[in-house]
Amino acid sequence: MSEEPSKVLPFIEHLVELRRRLIIIVIAVFIGMGFAWNLSDEILVHMEKPLTGITYVDAAKQKLYRYLQTNYPAIYQRADLEKELNKPRKQHALNYTKPLEPFFIQCKISVIAGFVLALPVVFHQIWAFVAPGLTRRERRLVIPFMLTGTIAFCLGALFFLTTIWPFIINFSLSYETEGLRSWLSLSSYVDFCLRLILMFGLMAELPVITLLLARFGLVSYQFLAPKRKYALLLSSIVAAFHSDLVTMFVIMIPMYMMYEISVWVALIFGKKRPASPPPETAAEPEMP
Repeated sequence: MSEEPSKVLPFIEHLVELRRRLIIIVIAVFIGMGFAWNLSDEILVHMEKPLTGITYVDAAKQKLYRYLQTNYPAIYQRADLEKELNKPRKQHALNYTKPLEPFFIQCKISVIAGFVLALPVVFHQIWAFVAPGLTRRERRLVIPFMLTGTIAFCLGALFFLTTIWPFIINFSLSYETEGLRSWLSLSSYVDFCLRLILMFGLMAELPVITLLLARFGLVSYQFLAPKRKYALLLSSIVAAFHSDLVTMFVIMIPMYMMYEISVWVALIFGKKRPASPPPETAAEPEMP
């Protein structure tokens, strides 16, 4: 009977420690939200850039049309690309229908931006929670973990904003015709963008987590490589929660690529297993 309280007490202590770490993370996010509040307007302007028609997608389309016009005029005329080449750029505005909708959107943007600013604290608290189970040598990796985790999340978010987001919005606006006009809701537009920012940021953390687990000897290339088909299936399932097919593919492909990178990270930086000694052969009896 004395064994049960001894097992419950450490579990309660872990819960108390977890609550303390979560409280610190929430406070850090709120402080980061305060710093990010004045930057929310600039962040929203950057999110609205695909609506202005000044993105790499539009520049690539214009370059392709001019190339076809010069080198393949028959294809250019048959596809009626003259209208596309000379189409005036439209300014698409976001619309809101509720009185306090812009204020709540500013709060959402500030929370996400505050979370990004608080990422070093978040990673430090995660490391501090698992540190008691690590060796002294492994605890020294806290600074590299904080830096690489923060940089990886920011790179994933920036990759989405600069590469994937313009492609999605450009594809959506390509369905506009004379009788079909877009009426973009502020909440739907921003919520969709913020959700994907978080998703791509978290996807970029997979190689970092794999690197740590591989260095600790918890995962290996031999363990991850045979499970590529399951990773592809899981990426498809996660991406399927988005309604349109284009968004599904632009999420599924980078997600699987992160897993593929993680496999090679485990191969290159994983903990090397000591080679097993060759089996001893029994000595043959000497002939009399």
